[in-house]
Amino acid sequence: MAMTKGARFAAAVLSLVLTVSACGGAGEDDDGGGGTAGAPGETAGFDGTTIRLGVLTPLSGTVAVIGEPLTAGNEVFFEALNARGGVAGKYKVELVQEDTQYQPDVAVQQYNKIKGDVVAFTQVLGTAPTLAVLPQLRADKILAAPASLDALWVREENLLPVGAPYQVQAINAMDYWFTDGGGSPGDRVCTMIQDDVYGEAGQQGVDFAAEKYGFTVTNTQRFKVGTENYAGQIGALAGAGCQVVFLVATPSDAARIWGTAAQARFAPQWFGQSPSYTGALARSAVTPYLRQSVLIAAEGTEWGDESVPGMKQLVADVERYAPDQEPDYYIAFGYNQARAMAAVLEQAVELGDLSREGILEASSRLGTVEFDGLTGDYRYGPAEERDPPRSTTIFQVDPSKPFGLAKVKYLLESDAAKEFVFKKADL
Repeated sequence: MAMTKGARFAAAVLSLVLTVSACGGAGEDDDGGGGTAGAPGETAGFDGTTIRLGVLTPLSGTVAVIGEPLTAGNEVFFEALNARGGVAGKYKVELVQEDTQYQPDVAVQQYNKIKGDVVAFTQVLGTAPTLAVLPQLRADKILAAPASLDALWVREENLLPVGAPYQVQAINAMDYWFTDGGGSPGDRVCTMIQDDVYGEAGQQGVDFAAEKYGFTVTNTQRFKVGTENYAGQIGALAGAGCQVVFLVATPSDAARIWGTAAQARFAPQWFGQSPSYTGALARSAVTPYLRQSVLIAAEGTEWGDESVPGMKQLVADVERYAPDQEPDYYIAFGYNQARAMAAVLEQAVELGDLSREGILEASSRLGTVEFDGLTGDYRYGPAEERDPPRSTTIFQVDPSKPFGLAKVKYLLESDAAKEFVFKKADL
């Protein structure tokens, strides 16, 4: 399908806003030597002047509506950083991009293609693709930033996550329903989830919330990516009398699911996990249904909300370095990924070592990185001690907004979310 870059971006705005200001605002705790270690030597992905970072993302296929703007966020941050001199004021950053098509096996192939040419990966998009490359990241001693919010990443020393995990999004969505949404534990709460590890992450959050708030998950419907007909799943949810449904999907599937529900006149309160939304939905035939029945659990704030310092900086950087880019909260996620990776690279330069091992050591010494209100601050350091943010913003669909989303509850942080325990993946 031939679409212009602008059209693809316009069709792909996902409510995952996590943005930050320029690199100088990061709040890293300094365990390093004040820059006295000397200049880092040349190594794979670093020729003494330029740092090369890998990007593994879907640039084709249905999930490119997430991958393209998210990668644009990576690019905008590093272009702004390079304009200020680069990492440590002197090392420019270059991105090496490969298309994974959102397929785990393709992600592994592309990883092997470029791993010798980069010092780290500033993006690996998708839960399943991240799991696919994780064993090799461990074996190769390479750091990567997942464009995925699974709780599994928190305890992985080879991964550099940002934002509150999907499980936290689900927990906070349920908290919103019972505290501000008029719900009660007796409501019939159901789930509809992508049939893979991404879907199970959202399910895990809802199940955890069920224990804390005393409700029962009445019905769960699973689906494969790219399913054409959702009448069976929607019929099952309606037949179960579901009053609340938590959806874990990507935008193309979510659009068909909500369209099917609208045609069936099945109108529970839907909560969509952040990657289920794209701005094109706010300009579609299903928009009236979304305005009535759908809330999105994500992060950050509305596009252009200057009351949040990080958003003000992000918009300024986008206007300067990507003036044709339309508002999209995937841009914010990619921008934040780059912000966290830049903090690690600054630490590695301070330690005088941009090798794979040096970057892993730098990530273990990284303290708290601040994201200027576009997501909660992340306390890094040794993987076993990391503490991710526990906050979620609840949005409603509003076509008058640049990205089609208006904030309803900004950075909600429930007590239940604070109690969720993060464990290392058993691979």
